[in-house]
Amino acid sequence: MVTHIDSGKAQTEVSSSKLRLAVTSALFAALTFVGTFIIKVPTVTNGYIHPGDGFVILSGVFLGPLWGGLAAGFGSMLSDLIGGYITYVPATFIIKALVAVIAAGITALIQKLIQNKKNVVPVIAGGVIGEIFMVVGYFVFETFLAVFTTGNGFTATSFNSALAASAAGIPANIIQGVFGIIISAVLYPILRPLVNKAFN
Repeated sequence: MVTHIDSGKAQTEVSSSKLRLAVTSALFAALTFVGTFIIKVPTVTNGYIHPGDGFVILSGVFLGPLWGGLAAGFGSMLSDLIGGYITYVPATFIIKALVAVIAAGITALIQKLIQNKKNVVPVIAGGVIGEIFMVVGYFVFETFLAVFTTGNGFTATSFNSALAASAAGIPANIIQGVFGIIISAVLYPILRPLVNKAFN
């Protein structure tokens, strides 16, 4: 009889934990969306700089690679979808999800090495590596997007032209990445106790 009670209690705790994880993931997806969609600084490449990458990084750090990746990817993708950047939707989902995955992995590795989860340095390191991937990811995507939307086919000339056009967006993406890292570093010590409380 005691076994049944203990088993039922354990199952309830597992279900409650999964629910809290899902709710927190939805919250971070919403924060990522708001940070990406609401505050925009237009760039010369018809894109925009935003603070949403800070929440992309924190999604991975707080929620881990799976849930963090989904929250970051979905929140960022939703901004492109509503904002009219339809061609960017699949690339944004994949790139931003992977930024969160990278940030989660690097942060967790360094935290394990230094045995300190309060230190913000692992978050910064994870953010730097993740944002480098973001810059490279969008450069590659925009290069091939430019090649295949010109109507001239894949030629050396069209490829070189696409490389030059895509390279123009790199500085803006770097600035966005730097802001994202700063925001994640500032918010990490503030949000960490709140997130920990949600899971305890």
